[in-house]
Amino acid sequence: MDRMRILVISDSHGRNDDVAGVIDQVGHIDMLIHCGDVERGEDYIRSLVDCPVYMVGGNSDYNLDLPRTLELDIGNYRVFVIHGHMSWVNRGVDHLRQIALENHYDIVMFGHTHIPFIQIEEDLTILNPGSLSYPRQEDRMPTFLLMEIDEYGMAHYGHGYYKSKFSELKI
Repeated sequence: MDRMRILVISDSHGRNDDVAGVIDQVGHIDMLIHCGDVERGEDYIRSLVDCPVYMVGGNSDYNLDLPRTLELDIGNYRVFVIHGHMSWVNRGVDHLRQIALENHYDIVMFGHTHIPFIQIEEDLTILNPGSLSYPRQEDRMPTFLLMEIDEYGMAHYGHGYYKSKFSELKI
């Protein structure tokens, strides 16, 4: 099986300089997934990479023609992508887990909370890349997620910190 690198981002809220910056930072990717709250510039985001781009609409994507959910096959995995605001993710991932198990998804990717999250269970992995532009976790560092499929078809996940041009400023 071929190796794959998938960049998963969310909640960029129109700050497409952050999207371009993280793409530069991570280097080659084989797929880009945006878990919603794009707000504007979806065509620009697609133009930044030479690979498939998948985006779902979030609660701030009023004027964009983006699907609310996506089902993707990535390697041997069935993946469900959703923003999460309609699934009460601010109260936890139980509703997403129920959707995934009922529909036989292997991986669920969501956004909305602006907080990075990885939960790997026996039959299900639930992922949130956090937010590139408006992080809400304690350290307030902009985050993204890299998913890599190795040569054996196994998925590996890790959050990264986006080092924006402003992260070096001392105020």
